[in-house]
Amino acid sequence: MPPPSVLFVASECAGFVKAGGLGDVIAALPAALRALGHDARVVIPRYDAIPTANLTRHAAPLGVPLGAGDAWCGVFETRLPGTDVPVYLLDHEHMFGRGYLYDPPGAMARDNLLRFGLLSRGALQLCKYLGFTPDVFHVHDWPTALLPVYLNTLEAQGPFARSASVLTIHNLAHQAKFPGGDLAATHIPAGEMRPDSLEDFGGVNPLKGGIFHATKLTAVSPRYAAEIRTPQGGAGLDAIMRFRGGDLVGILNGIDESAWNPRSDPALAATYGADDLSGKVACKAALQREMGLAVRPDVPLVGVVSRLSEQKGTDVVLAALPRILDLDTQMVIVGSGDPASEGYLLWRSHHGGDRFRAWVGFSEALAHRVEAGSDLFLMPSRFEPCGLNQMYSQRYGTLPIVRATGGLDDTVDNYDAQTGEGTGFKLWHLSVDALVGTVSWAAETYRDRPDHFRAMQRRAMRKHFGWDEAARQYADVYAWALQARRGASLPSSPETG
Repeated sequence: MPPPSVLFVASECAGFVKAGGLGDVIAALPAALRALGHDARVVIPRYDAIPTANLTRHAAPLGVPLGAGDAWCGVFETRLPGTDVPVYLLDHEHMFGRGYLYDPPGAMARDNLLRFGLLSRGALQLCKYLGFTPDVFHVHDWPTALLPVYLNTLEAQGPFARSASVLTIHNLAHQAKFPGGDLAATHIPAGEMRPDSLEDFGGVNPLKGGIFHATKLTAVSPRYAAEIRTPQGGAGLDAIMRFRGGDLVGILNGIDESAWNPRSDPALAATYGADDLSGKVACKAALQREMGLAVRPDVPLVGVVSRLSEQKGTDVVLAALPRILDLDTQMVIVGSGDPASEGYLLWRSHHGGDRFRAWVGFSEALAHRVEAGSDLFLMPSRFEPCGLNQMYSQRYGTLPIVRATGGLDDTVDNYDAQTGEGTGFKLWHLSVDALVGTVSWAAETYRDRPDHFRAMQRRAMRKHFGWDEAARQYADVYAWALQARRGASLPSSPETG
């Protein structure tokens, strides 16, 4: 029996359009599944940022029941770059030709329920159009969370009656809520406006509905899967996550180990591997020169590549910055986000002497050079569903300093000064004192225990973070979902009082 066929339905995909880590997953996981023998395919919107020059347009349009009638979409087809994974792009100028993915700058797209309802229902219509009946629909976060609802309502008796759904939660805090009256335009039955489906304090919450209706659920790390069942980490949905907890699995995201490889990275001043770190020493000196810092091999260089936000702990990092630099360290920060943080970093960088520089914005090549040239990488997130930079850092022999939350806790092994084991340094409580204390601990290890530090670097570089292991775990979830879909009933309602 062949492995289950899987259709990924998502709002973004790296290589076409990307706003965050979700796009990286959609660009990587289907290819890893394809290598295991799965017929894995992808559906995304054809935003106006995606040129049509290299896409093949299907001759016939696609009708999607929506609003007062049908929304007619064009269908484009191509492949994930460098793979044989088919990608279908639904083209509807009014819905997706707006110059943005989710919301216009500084405002909200009030018809997002309709826009992403079009994507969710359109993916189902596309399958009928193609004559493709996936065993599993794999949907992601709130934009495609309506698809499991469609499967269990309007499509319950159709060709997808035996198709399972898997909903991956990349960030539970990202929820979109809409007025209750908006549901009618999606054609989802009004009976789904209830607390154990889409209704959320009188409004429509697609993610809540998807969590109730999906056959199985995944979160992007084991620790995060546990955290979202708690009031502190559940973003208002912790009771529902506890109710569906038996159907929830945490699976770590992978990274592209060919793109993030210090042995072959073209962005670096020198390449290197775990067996010879001399190239890393050259990368550090090159980064110090590039950023206008003193070229000193003896000083620990702390790197940050981050969105500047409360979630990432930026406020605590900036408050701790003077004390961290007083430890005789250097620091480089690359990021953008909160305007006040950007302004402070630019001012501080101008007055940073030979110890501190900030680069406001994002540069992929500079991010690689910071990962390679730093000795330590600072990532003290308040919450972090998975995180990628701590994995990039370890791959480059740069030891992460992280808060023990979500995927950061799962992927970084805390240093043990007695044995020398570990691949990084952890703090549990996010405060200025705790952050400064942990950076001081890491800096002292760098200076006073270089043998431990070098052993940790080599150990970190030998860890495997590729997508192959994640793909195998997802394959197990698909099999589990199909068994549940084809041999058991849907879950009953939880106690909502």
